[in-house]
Amino acid sequence: MIEEKVRKLIEEPVNKMGITIDSITYEKEGNNYFLRIVIDRIKPIDIDTCVEVTHLINPLLDNSDIISDSYILDISSKEKGDNNE
Repeated sequence: MIEEKVRKLIEEPVNKMGITIDSITYEKEGNNYFLRIVIDRIKPIDIDTCVEVTHLINPLLDNSDIISDSYILDISSKEKGDNNE
């Protein structure tokens, strides 16, 4: 399964950043495939952290042959929508 292979590839480097992977889903919506990775950690995750994780895992995914289709990588935080500011 693609999600399990992606998790094996990226989990250790992401964990070294102090971040855990909450979930990974690979699904088709319309004509596009999406690889959605939800991340979490004790302190809040901001957009800069999502960008850092994207920059970390993008080359790992590109250099692996896990996903042959074109896809959109979507990194988000578990607490999405829970911000009461």
